[in-house]
Amino acid sequence: MANGPQGGWAAMADESLRALGTPVAFDDFYVREFPAVVGLAYALSGSRAGAEDLAQEAFLAAHRSWDRVSGYDEPGAWVRRVVTNLSVSMIRRRAVEAKALARTAVGAVPPLPALSTEDVAFWAAVRKLPRRQAQVIALHYLEDRSVVEVARILDIAEGTVKKHLHDGRLALVRRLGLDGEEDA
Repeated sequence: MANGPQGGWAAMADESLRALGTPVAFDDFYVREFPAVVGLAYALSGSRAGAEDLAQEAFLAAHRSWDRVSGYDEPGAWVRRVVTNLSVSMIRRRAVEAKALARTAVGAVPPLPALSTEDVAFWAAVRKLPRRQAQVIALHYLEDRSVVEVARILDIAEGTVKKHLHDGRLALVRRLGLDGEEDA
């Protein structure tokens, strides 16, 4: 389930380049971060095509402002924040479109996007959580991000991340019928 944070040594090299005043190449940043950002978008949207669109849109925004974004300590966190915000807009837009289709189709149920992961039930339950809980769960478990990293990406307090993780875990335990297990 976890893709792990992308970057590692390359991200530290980027930080060193920024400290020396040398710009980080957008192309290198994109190639390194894109797979993980698509994974995050997929976890939040449930649609592979939608996830790729969300990631592309976030990277396009980063590219447009690369002079500013590349100077951030963690440009990857900025892109992930954009993806989490865009995913909320996408989900809202999908809900409005689904209602409109249902009205025009007179009772026909609009098709849902196909999910191809082995964790379908888990991520479906995550998407039913309140928006911020879903974002925190996805960043923490899908990308194996620490509380500090999640707080930085979403621009919220560490205590708020911990609260969302706690509440999200409890909700998932109930939804997935894992009441008898200690650690969710």
